[in-house]
Amino acid sequence: MGQAVTRAVRLSAPQDEAVELGGRVPPPQHPHEPRDPLRRDPPAPQPPPPPPPHHHQHHHQHHHPPLLRPVLLHDFRRGRLQQQQHHQHHHHQQQYQQQHQHHHQQQYQQQHQQRRRYKPAVSRTLSPARLRCVPTASSASTASTASAASTASTASTAASFPDLGLLPPELGLAILSYLDATDLCLASCVWSELGSAELLWQALCKSTWGHCSLYRRPQPPGFSYRRLYLELDEGSLNFNANEGLDYLVSRSILDDDPGEFALFAFSTRTLAPGPLRALLAGRRHDVLAKFVGLHRFQRQFLPDALRRFLGAAPEPLAGGPYLEALVTEFARRYCTCNPRLCLTADVVYVLCYSLILLSVDLTSPHVRNKMSKREFIRNTRRAAPSVSPDFAGHLYDNVYLVGHVVPT
Repeated sequence: MGQAVTRAVRLSAPQDEAVELGGRVPPPQHPHEPRDPLRRDPPAPQPPPPPPPHHHQHHHQHHHPPLLRPVLLHDFRRGRLQQQQHHQHHHHQQQYQQQHQHHHQQQYQQQHQQRRRYKPAVSRTLSPARLRCVPTASSASTASTASAASTASTASTAASFPDLGLLPPELGLAILSYLDATDLCLASCVWSELGSAELLWQALCKSTWGHCSLYRRPQPPGFSYRRLYLELDEGSLNFNANEGLDYLVSRSILDDDPGEFALFAFSTRTLAPGPLRALLAGRRHDVLAKFVGLHRFQRQFLPDALRRFLGAAPEPLAGGPYLEALVTEFARRYCTCNPRLCLTADVVYVLCYSLILLSVDLTSPHVRNKMSKREFIRNTRRAAPSVSPDFAGHLYDNVYLVGHVVPT
């Protein structure tokens, strides 16, 4: 019995305590004796593990846990209900699409049958040209619907927009002055007196064509600015270097003078660039000189003035003698407007071509090796020795920072 107790105590003692005692088991301590602080109590015995459950009981607990069973049933019922609702909605949507498609097919078949029944009877008595004018049932219904909608929209607009005839004439003219020629013609159908006012058509003529020789003459009896607007519009539409000018001269709108032609072309933007270039580069060289003389280049840097002039000139990149004539007249006009620069027309002519070539070199994607500032100064001073290096450097900086001198 004593050997069994000793064996049990030896097995339950910690390993480190056994090592400290050299493998000997310490004697049991009396309950009234003082506790040794270096001694460790054996661990408390643990209860044995429960026996494994039966196979059927384990399977039931795994698939049907008692705490989660109500939640799972509730989630299952809710998901089932949502699935049923989704199927019902999809079924109703399919039914609606089928009914809608069936209704459109029936309506199209009925209209097609009505057209087949109606057209042969009419074609026996009417020609094909008149047959196009005969309305069918669908076109009649569409026309009636469109007329009703337009009537309703017109009524609502008329209800919201005040009648200009009831306003003071000054206020009505001020409102109609914001309209262009097309809208003013439409307004004259409603307010004939206000829409046909000569004051409005005179303002339209002078805002579109700033100069005409007819403006300075006394108007004959029966003269109408509305008719003048139509004649100017037709002359601008059919404008060219020969017949267009002859039309304006024959109508006494312009005098046969180069200065009048240049001032007319300078004061309007309704002329096409091609015919205007043909006028300036053709047999009318005096018109080009008058046209360039209307520009003002006082106190403007040379690249900025050239950029502005080429932007106003029609088709400056046409090349040939036209570009040379433009640059020549510009050089003369720039020297006239800036006498303090002490530059001659020949020097300005060379600088203009240098600026054009430099802008093409810097902005073209096909040129890989761009011209440097030092190269531009060296080349410019070779062509124009009177130009200072600082002035040539400022020219390069302007083109490099602002951009092309010829607008594209």
